[in-house]
Amino acid sequence: MTTKAHVIIYTKPGCHLCEEARREIAKAACGDLFTLEEVNIETDPALVRRYGWEIPVVTINGIMAFKNHVRADEFRDALRKTK
Repeated sequence: MTTKAHVIIYTKPGCHLCEEARREIAKAACGDLFTLEEVNIETDPALVRRYGWEIPVVTINGIMAFKNHVRADEFRDALRKTK
């Protein structure tokens, strides 16, 4: 049995690029390969300092994979490389 990749998208309310990233992740149609966690950076001042204007930031298994923009095909490829 293989372990699913853990994907975190760092976001904040009202972020249009974050909405776009969510759509692209869904469009990748590989939800069976990962678990998804969304983290609102506004809940933690340290996250605001760390990610501020770079959101959305997408990590896969704790490693930054994307910032600002995500494309479905690139997301799928990045997931496959984690195997």
